[in-house]
Amino acid sequence: MSQTTPPALPNRIALVEDHARLASLVERGLGAAGIAVDTFATLESAWHGLTRHGYALAVIDRGLPDGDGLELVRRMRAVGNRIPCLMLTARDALHDRVEGLDAGADDYLPKPFAIEELGARVRALMRRPAALRDPQLVHHRLQVLAESSCMQCGDEQVSLAPAELQIIILLVRAAGQVVRRGALERAAWGVGEAVTPNALDVALHRLRRKLTAIDAGLSVVNMRNLGFALRPTDAAA
Repeated sequence: MSQTTPPALPNRIALVEDHARLASLVERGLGAAGIAVDTFATLESAWHGLTRHGYALAVIDRGLPDGDGLELVRRMRAVGNRIPCLMLTARDALHDRVEGLDAGADDYLPKPFAIEELGARVRALMRRPAALRDPQLVHHRLQVLAESSCMQCGDEQVSLAPAELQIIILLVRAAGQVVRRGALERAAWGVGEAVTPNALDVALHRLRRKLTAIDAGLSVVNMRNLGFALRPTDAAA
């Protein structure tokens, strides 16, 4: 039985971890590197999230309240979901690592671990599938530096808030094509956070000002009843 995998949310990953403090540390650590995180505390909540929303990667703990995280990997692979999976576990025996890789996991990180190493492994896995991640975030003269949470044009550079970063990444990847409002909201705030009706409009307004500040020659254009697109300012006028 196969299932269509939802389009990946760029630079947003799913973390399946029931330990609240560890989940918070991972969210902050990866967030500092420009990677947004949606956290799920159980296998079932993660299954629903992963089948309804696309992610660039899943980081999955093995010891969860409702079972072994490997069962989630097996379940996803059984329906054709090939999202890269990195397993977190206190089990460091060779046979445990082999079992995880045989179940369809792509990498295995034993606890305790350094957030810096987790970040490096996450970035490596996110670079691996070309269909999910481009090597450069460039559109016309604009370059987005996700790990530095900023964008630049020539010698000019401006920092980005977390939501702004996820929005501009999705718009740059679309390369001028229209992106629907819902997709931008999910990229910016994930699937679990309540978003006020005008939150996206406020973020887009700030992005437009920052694009102008660095003389990018681009603006975020509202395509009425369709969504938004990153277009050259002469075409946007």
